[in-house]
Amino acid sequence: MPYPLRLGPAALTARPSGALWWADQRLLCVADLHLGKAERLARRGGALLPPYEVRATLERLDAEIAATNPAHVICLGDSFDDLQAAGGLEEEARLWLLRMMAGRQWSWVEGNHDPGPPDLGGSHHGEMHLAGLIFRHEGGGEGLEISAHYHPKARLAGQSRPCFLTDGRRLILPAFGAYTGGLRLEDPALQALMGPGALAILTGRRCLAVPMPRR
Repeated sequence: MPYPLRLGPAALTARPSGALWWADQRLLCVADLHLGKAERLARRGGALLPPYEVRATLERLDAEIAATNPAHVICLGDSFDDLQAAGGLEEEARLWLLRMMAGRQWSWVEGNHDPGPPDLGGSHHGEMHLAGLIFRHEGGGEGLEISAHYHPKARLAGQSRPCFLTDGRRLILPAFGAYTGGLRLEDPALQALMGPGALAILTGRRCLAVPMPRR
């Protein structure tokens, strides 16, 4: 059960997966895939994670593309956990991505983890302007913006769930990647970004909108 919302004049849909759908533009937007996170952590001597996160994330993205058949896909930054992870994708994952990209417009917005363009085709942007909306990785700028970066999470019935966060002028997407942490809604950074009446739209089997808690 997706959740309809508006950002200025645009009628958007928050999907239970954490993807955003803009039907009028046939546009699918996902944020913070962080492909290669397990490899990057192991390379830098960090925690060892099961090496399945790339497959799990690509399976989820493939399912969203099959469900919506978008003409345009925007990956809203931190698509790769770093540039070395982007260049070190296994051939199977690389071909999987290329298959999903085939026949549609594909836009990579730069994030703080992947400041340069991966060698995978598509177009590359610091930020994108489309039909009155601005797509950027980190929110807080001017205009009606769709952003990422913070991986917002809300607690409900003792469980933490990734969520969209919107106040009608800004919309922050949850992280789409399989192994990504999150920032609680009470964090000062999110409190400062969101205006009065902000909603958290929790993901899961169905989307659920709740008022953003205020400190």
